[in-house]
Amino acid sequence: MKVLLVNGSPVHYASAGGNITSFMDRVFFSAFMSGRGEVFTHKPAAAVVSARRSGTTATLDQLNKYFTISEMPIISGRYWNMVHGHNADEVRQDLEGMQNMRILARNMAWHLKCWEAGKKAGVELPKQEEIVFTNFIR
Repeated sequence: MKVLLVNGSPVHYASAGGNITSFMDRVFFSAFMSGRGEVFTHKPAAAVVSARRSGTTATLDQLNKYFTISEMPIISGRYWNMVHGHNADEVRQDLEGMQNMRILARNMAWHLKCWEAGKKAGVELPKQEEIVFTNFIR
């Protein structure tokens, strides 16, 4: 496995920060346009977000869309991958959020072990089809 992607962002106005959004736009666009989109296909990914109060689910949705458009399995914990707090000390007090991050880490490790076991057992990746685009404005 050459790619494993875990990214994170603080929540700004119910969306990911500008730096991570710009990075993800460029990385995924360049991989797709260069014909190298397969570098992400079937590789595990996880997004984590942190907020003082709210906007986390919208931000997770925004970040996860990069993964789904690239056929990447999204690894999760037992809840949405988020923590709450105004600063690092407050985040550490979010016991449920911190537990979920530990569960997420264990789930990612398990997925990676399954990936390797599958490769050793000869389990092949799904057949890729040529991409078809439909323009709705005709």
